[in-house]
Amino acid sequence: MKDPLDSPRNADRSADYNAADYCSTKEAAAVLGVSHRTVQLWVENGTLQAWRTAGGHRRITFESVNRLVDGRRAAIAGSAPAAPSAPVATAQDKPRVLVVDDDPLMLRLYELEMAGWGLDLDLIKAHNGFEALIRIGERRPDLLVSDLNMPGMDGFRMIRTLREDSGAAGMNMIVVSGLDRGTIKAMGLPSDIPVFPKPVPFGELRTAVENGLVRGPERA
Repeated sequence: MKDPLDSPRNADRSADYNAADYCSTKEAAAVLGVSHRTVQLWVENGTLQAWRTAGGHRRITFESVNRLVDGRRAAIAGSAPAAPSAPVATAQDKPRVLVVDDDPLMLRLYELEMAGWGLDLDLIKAHNGFEALIRIGERRPDLLVSDLNMPGMDGFRMIRTLREDSGAAGMNMIVVSGLDRGTIKAMGLPSDIPVFPKPVPFGELRTAVENGLVRGPERA
């Protein structure tokens, strides 16, 4: 049976390919919480839209992954039991902080350090800019703390995408990066975003996080 990804229409897409609009099968599986094989099957049956590169790799559209996430979230919301009459404290009552870093050990370090700050944060984690955009779509954070140099969609592209979105343009952001200041400036990071080096000065970062939460925008 002929692979639908090998059609001439898909081959022509390489001419106007924009990496920010696509993700790999592995990235889609991580975001959707399913196996690599499940993503392949969803591509084959049309649930996810994708095309194949000249090197034979699938590239899945960000739009179709986002649509599937929205559909699953709506299905869960529709089957959720009625809320109890008495108010119950949940993670949604806490300040939401999204931390983005491609290093799992760094994410764990953030988690451990922030847990000791006594701020009672709802910490959300993402491994790259693409996954971060999905998390923001699911649950709008009060503050974003992000690395810049990441595979796939890096921090620069993610921040540009957010700044171009009227619904997220006002989100408070903090950058933590091992890149030097000259490179960061040359790459076009907005000057209003605080930048901290690596190794992370967690004492200074805590102050910046507290300040960012104090002046945080209204939640979506």
